[in-house]
Amino acid sequence: MTGEQVYVSHAPGDLALVQDLFSTVKNFPFGVHIALEEIESGRSRKRLEGRLANSDLVVAVVTDDAAGNRWIEQEIGYAVAKGIPVLPLHDEGTGPHGYIDDVEGVTIDRGDLTVTIFNLLCRLRGALAPLGALSVPNWYIRFPCTVPDCGHPVTLELEQGQTKLWKLHSHGKLLTAACESCESTYYFNPATIGFISREDGAETQSSARSRS
Repeated sequence: MTGEQVYVSHAPGDLALVQDLFSTVKNFPFGVHIALEEIESGRSRKRLEGRLANSDLVVAVVTDDAAGNRWIEQEIGYAVAKGIPVLPLHDEGTGPHGYIDDVEGVTIDRGDLTVTIFNLLCRLRGALAPLGALSVPNWYIRFPCTVPDCGHPVTLELEQGQTKLWKLHSHGKLLTAACESCESTYYFNPATIGFISREDGAETQSSARSRS
């Protein structure tokens, strides 16, 4: 699961919502291209045709703001014509229509975006799985340790399926990843894979005390 490309088609008024929903998704090792982050203000979205054409999946954000937006309709139509799968992400009561009216989407719960992000990750894990929806590839995020003077790569492996991750979230459990160099531990929300906190290793804590 590396190198795949996801294009997010959305209305200008939904940019902040889309950024919230994809903030942790963008940490995974595949490309996430949010339409209005890809172009300069005032420039035509036609410049994004290359991004769209090279996508493995298009996420279409269908909200009241998106109703009648010609760019979203064109991007969905282009994806369908090219055989690129489209995943609708929609408000309750504002379901998919037109080219994708028979495609099961993900409902946006604006009162609890954690649920929405979790369900979005469920669908992405299925859509980008090499063997189809029944395969759950090991996903991961990798980042440099944020302890001063460390910077060693830290990897959070996601070997659990989505059902297990939701159970962990429901029971208040966290995912952990450790830095092999300084032994600091990072904690993540199992539902959203969002960063929660860092606990410094014993050596780092000792060094901090000696400097104080």
